[in-house]
Amino acid sequence: MTTGLNATDSKNPRFHFDIYAILEGSQELYFGDEVQVNVNVVETVKLTTKDGQSLEKCYLSPTKRRGVERRCLLWSPVKTGELLGDKQKCGIPKTCAKQDCPICALYGALDPGKSTLIGRVTHGGGVAVQDLYPVDKQRAMHPSRLVNQKDETPIPFKRQYNQPGILYPVSNHALSVTDKEFSSVAYAFLDALPRIGSGNPKGISIAENEQQIPLLVVDRYLVPKGKRPVISPAIIDPEIAINDFMRLAQYPHNNIDHIHDDYFDRWIGDKALEKLQEYSANFVKTVLQA
Repeated sequence: MTTGLNATDSKNPRFHFDIYAILEGSQELYFGDEVQVNVNVVETVKLTTKDGQSLEKCYLSPTKRRGVERRCLLWSPVKTGELLGDKQKCGIPKTCAKQDCPICALYGALDPGKSTLIGRVTHGGGVAVQDLYPVDKQRAMHPSRLVNQKDETPIPFKRQYNQPGILYPVSNHALSVTDKEFSSVAYAFLDALPRIGSGNPKGISIAENEQQIPLLVVDRYLVPKGKRPVISPAIIDPEIAINDFMRLAQYPHNNIDHIHDDYFDRWIGDKALEKLQEYSANFVKTVLQA
């Protein structure tokens, strides 16, 4: 069975792209998981380290990031005054599943009984570095829950929040996409950062090391080279995690921000951020303002 994707030409070759980053919560954040009696519970993961230590860590689910990124594309404004999703006649759950859609082509789509597009962007990571358990905070009942309460006294509820300053190593991987296609991935990744979260407050940022270098790596390649800057979930020390990230990112070189080899390019730190912003600008120019 073929992929069903249209062929490209020599002017628009396909590559693989990876984005690796360590994100930091600059405030308390709520990433919803489930609701218990009057308690909104955040998502956590449990693991056992190599030395037998049991840990429970906060979790920034890749599926939540994926959903926010897709919505950022659907709601991005186009030159006509519409939103991109309205212009493409594409939404959730009714996706258009067209190959020329800058959303469906990358993030996948299903038009039941007609067509299917397999997503070529996958998301990974999200296990927090620090073993800081969520904090319960009492909140007043939301006005929407006061319906039919009559004269009964509203019952406050509790919500769990991930504490500020938690680091979340994450990654995005794009399979066999052109530079133009990757521009929507870059735009969605950056545009989603201030909007991540299951409730208010929202927003997360790209963390920096002591030299104020963004903990960010962008790969564009046909041959996977270097080392993948993926942090072990067993690490609980932020300093160790940051040092490991930079060590893996710069292998086999040191103190450089661009690694160029046959069929492989890697941008690190500020250069990686500039590269994502360059792709994002191309997305605005060729899709939103075209």
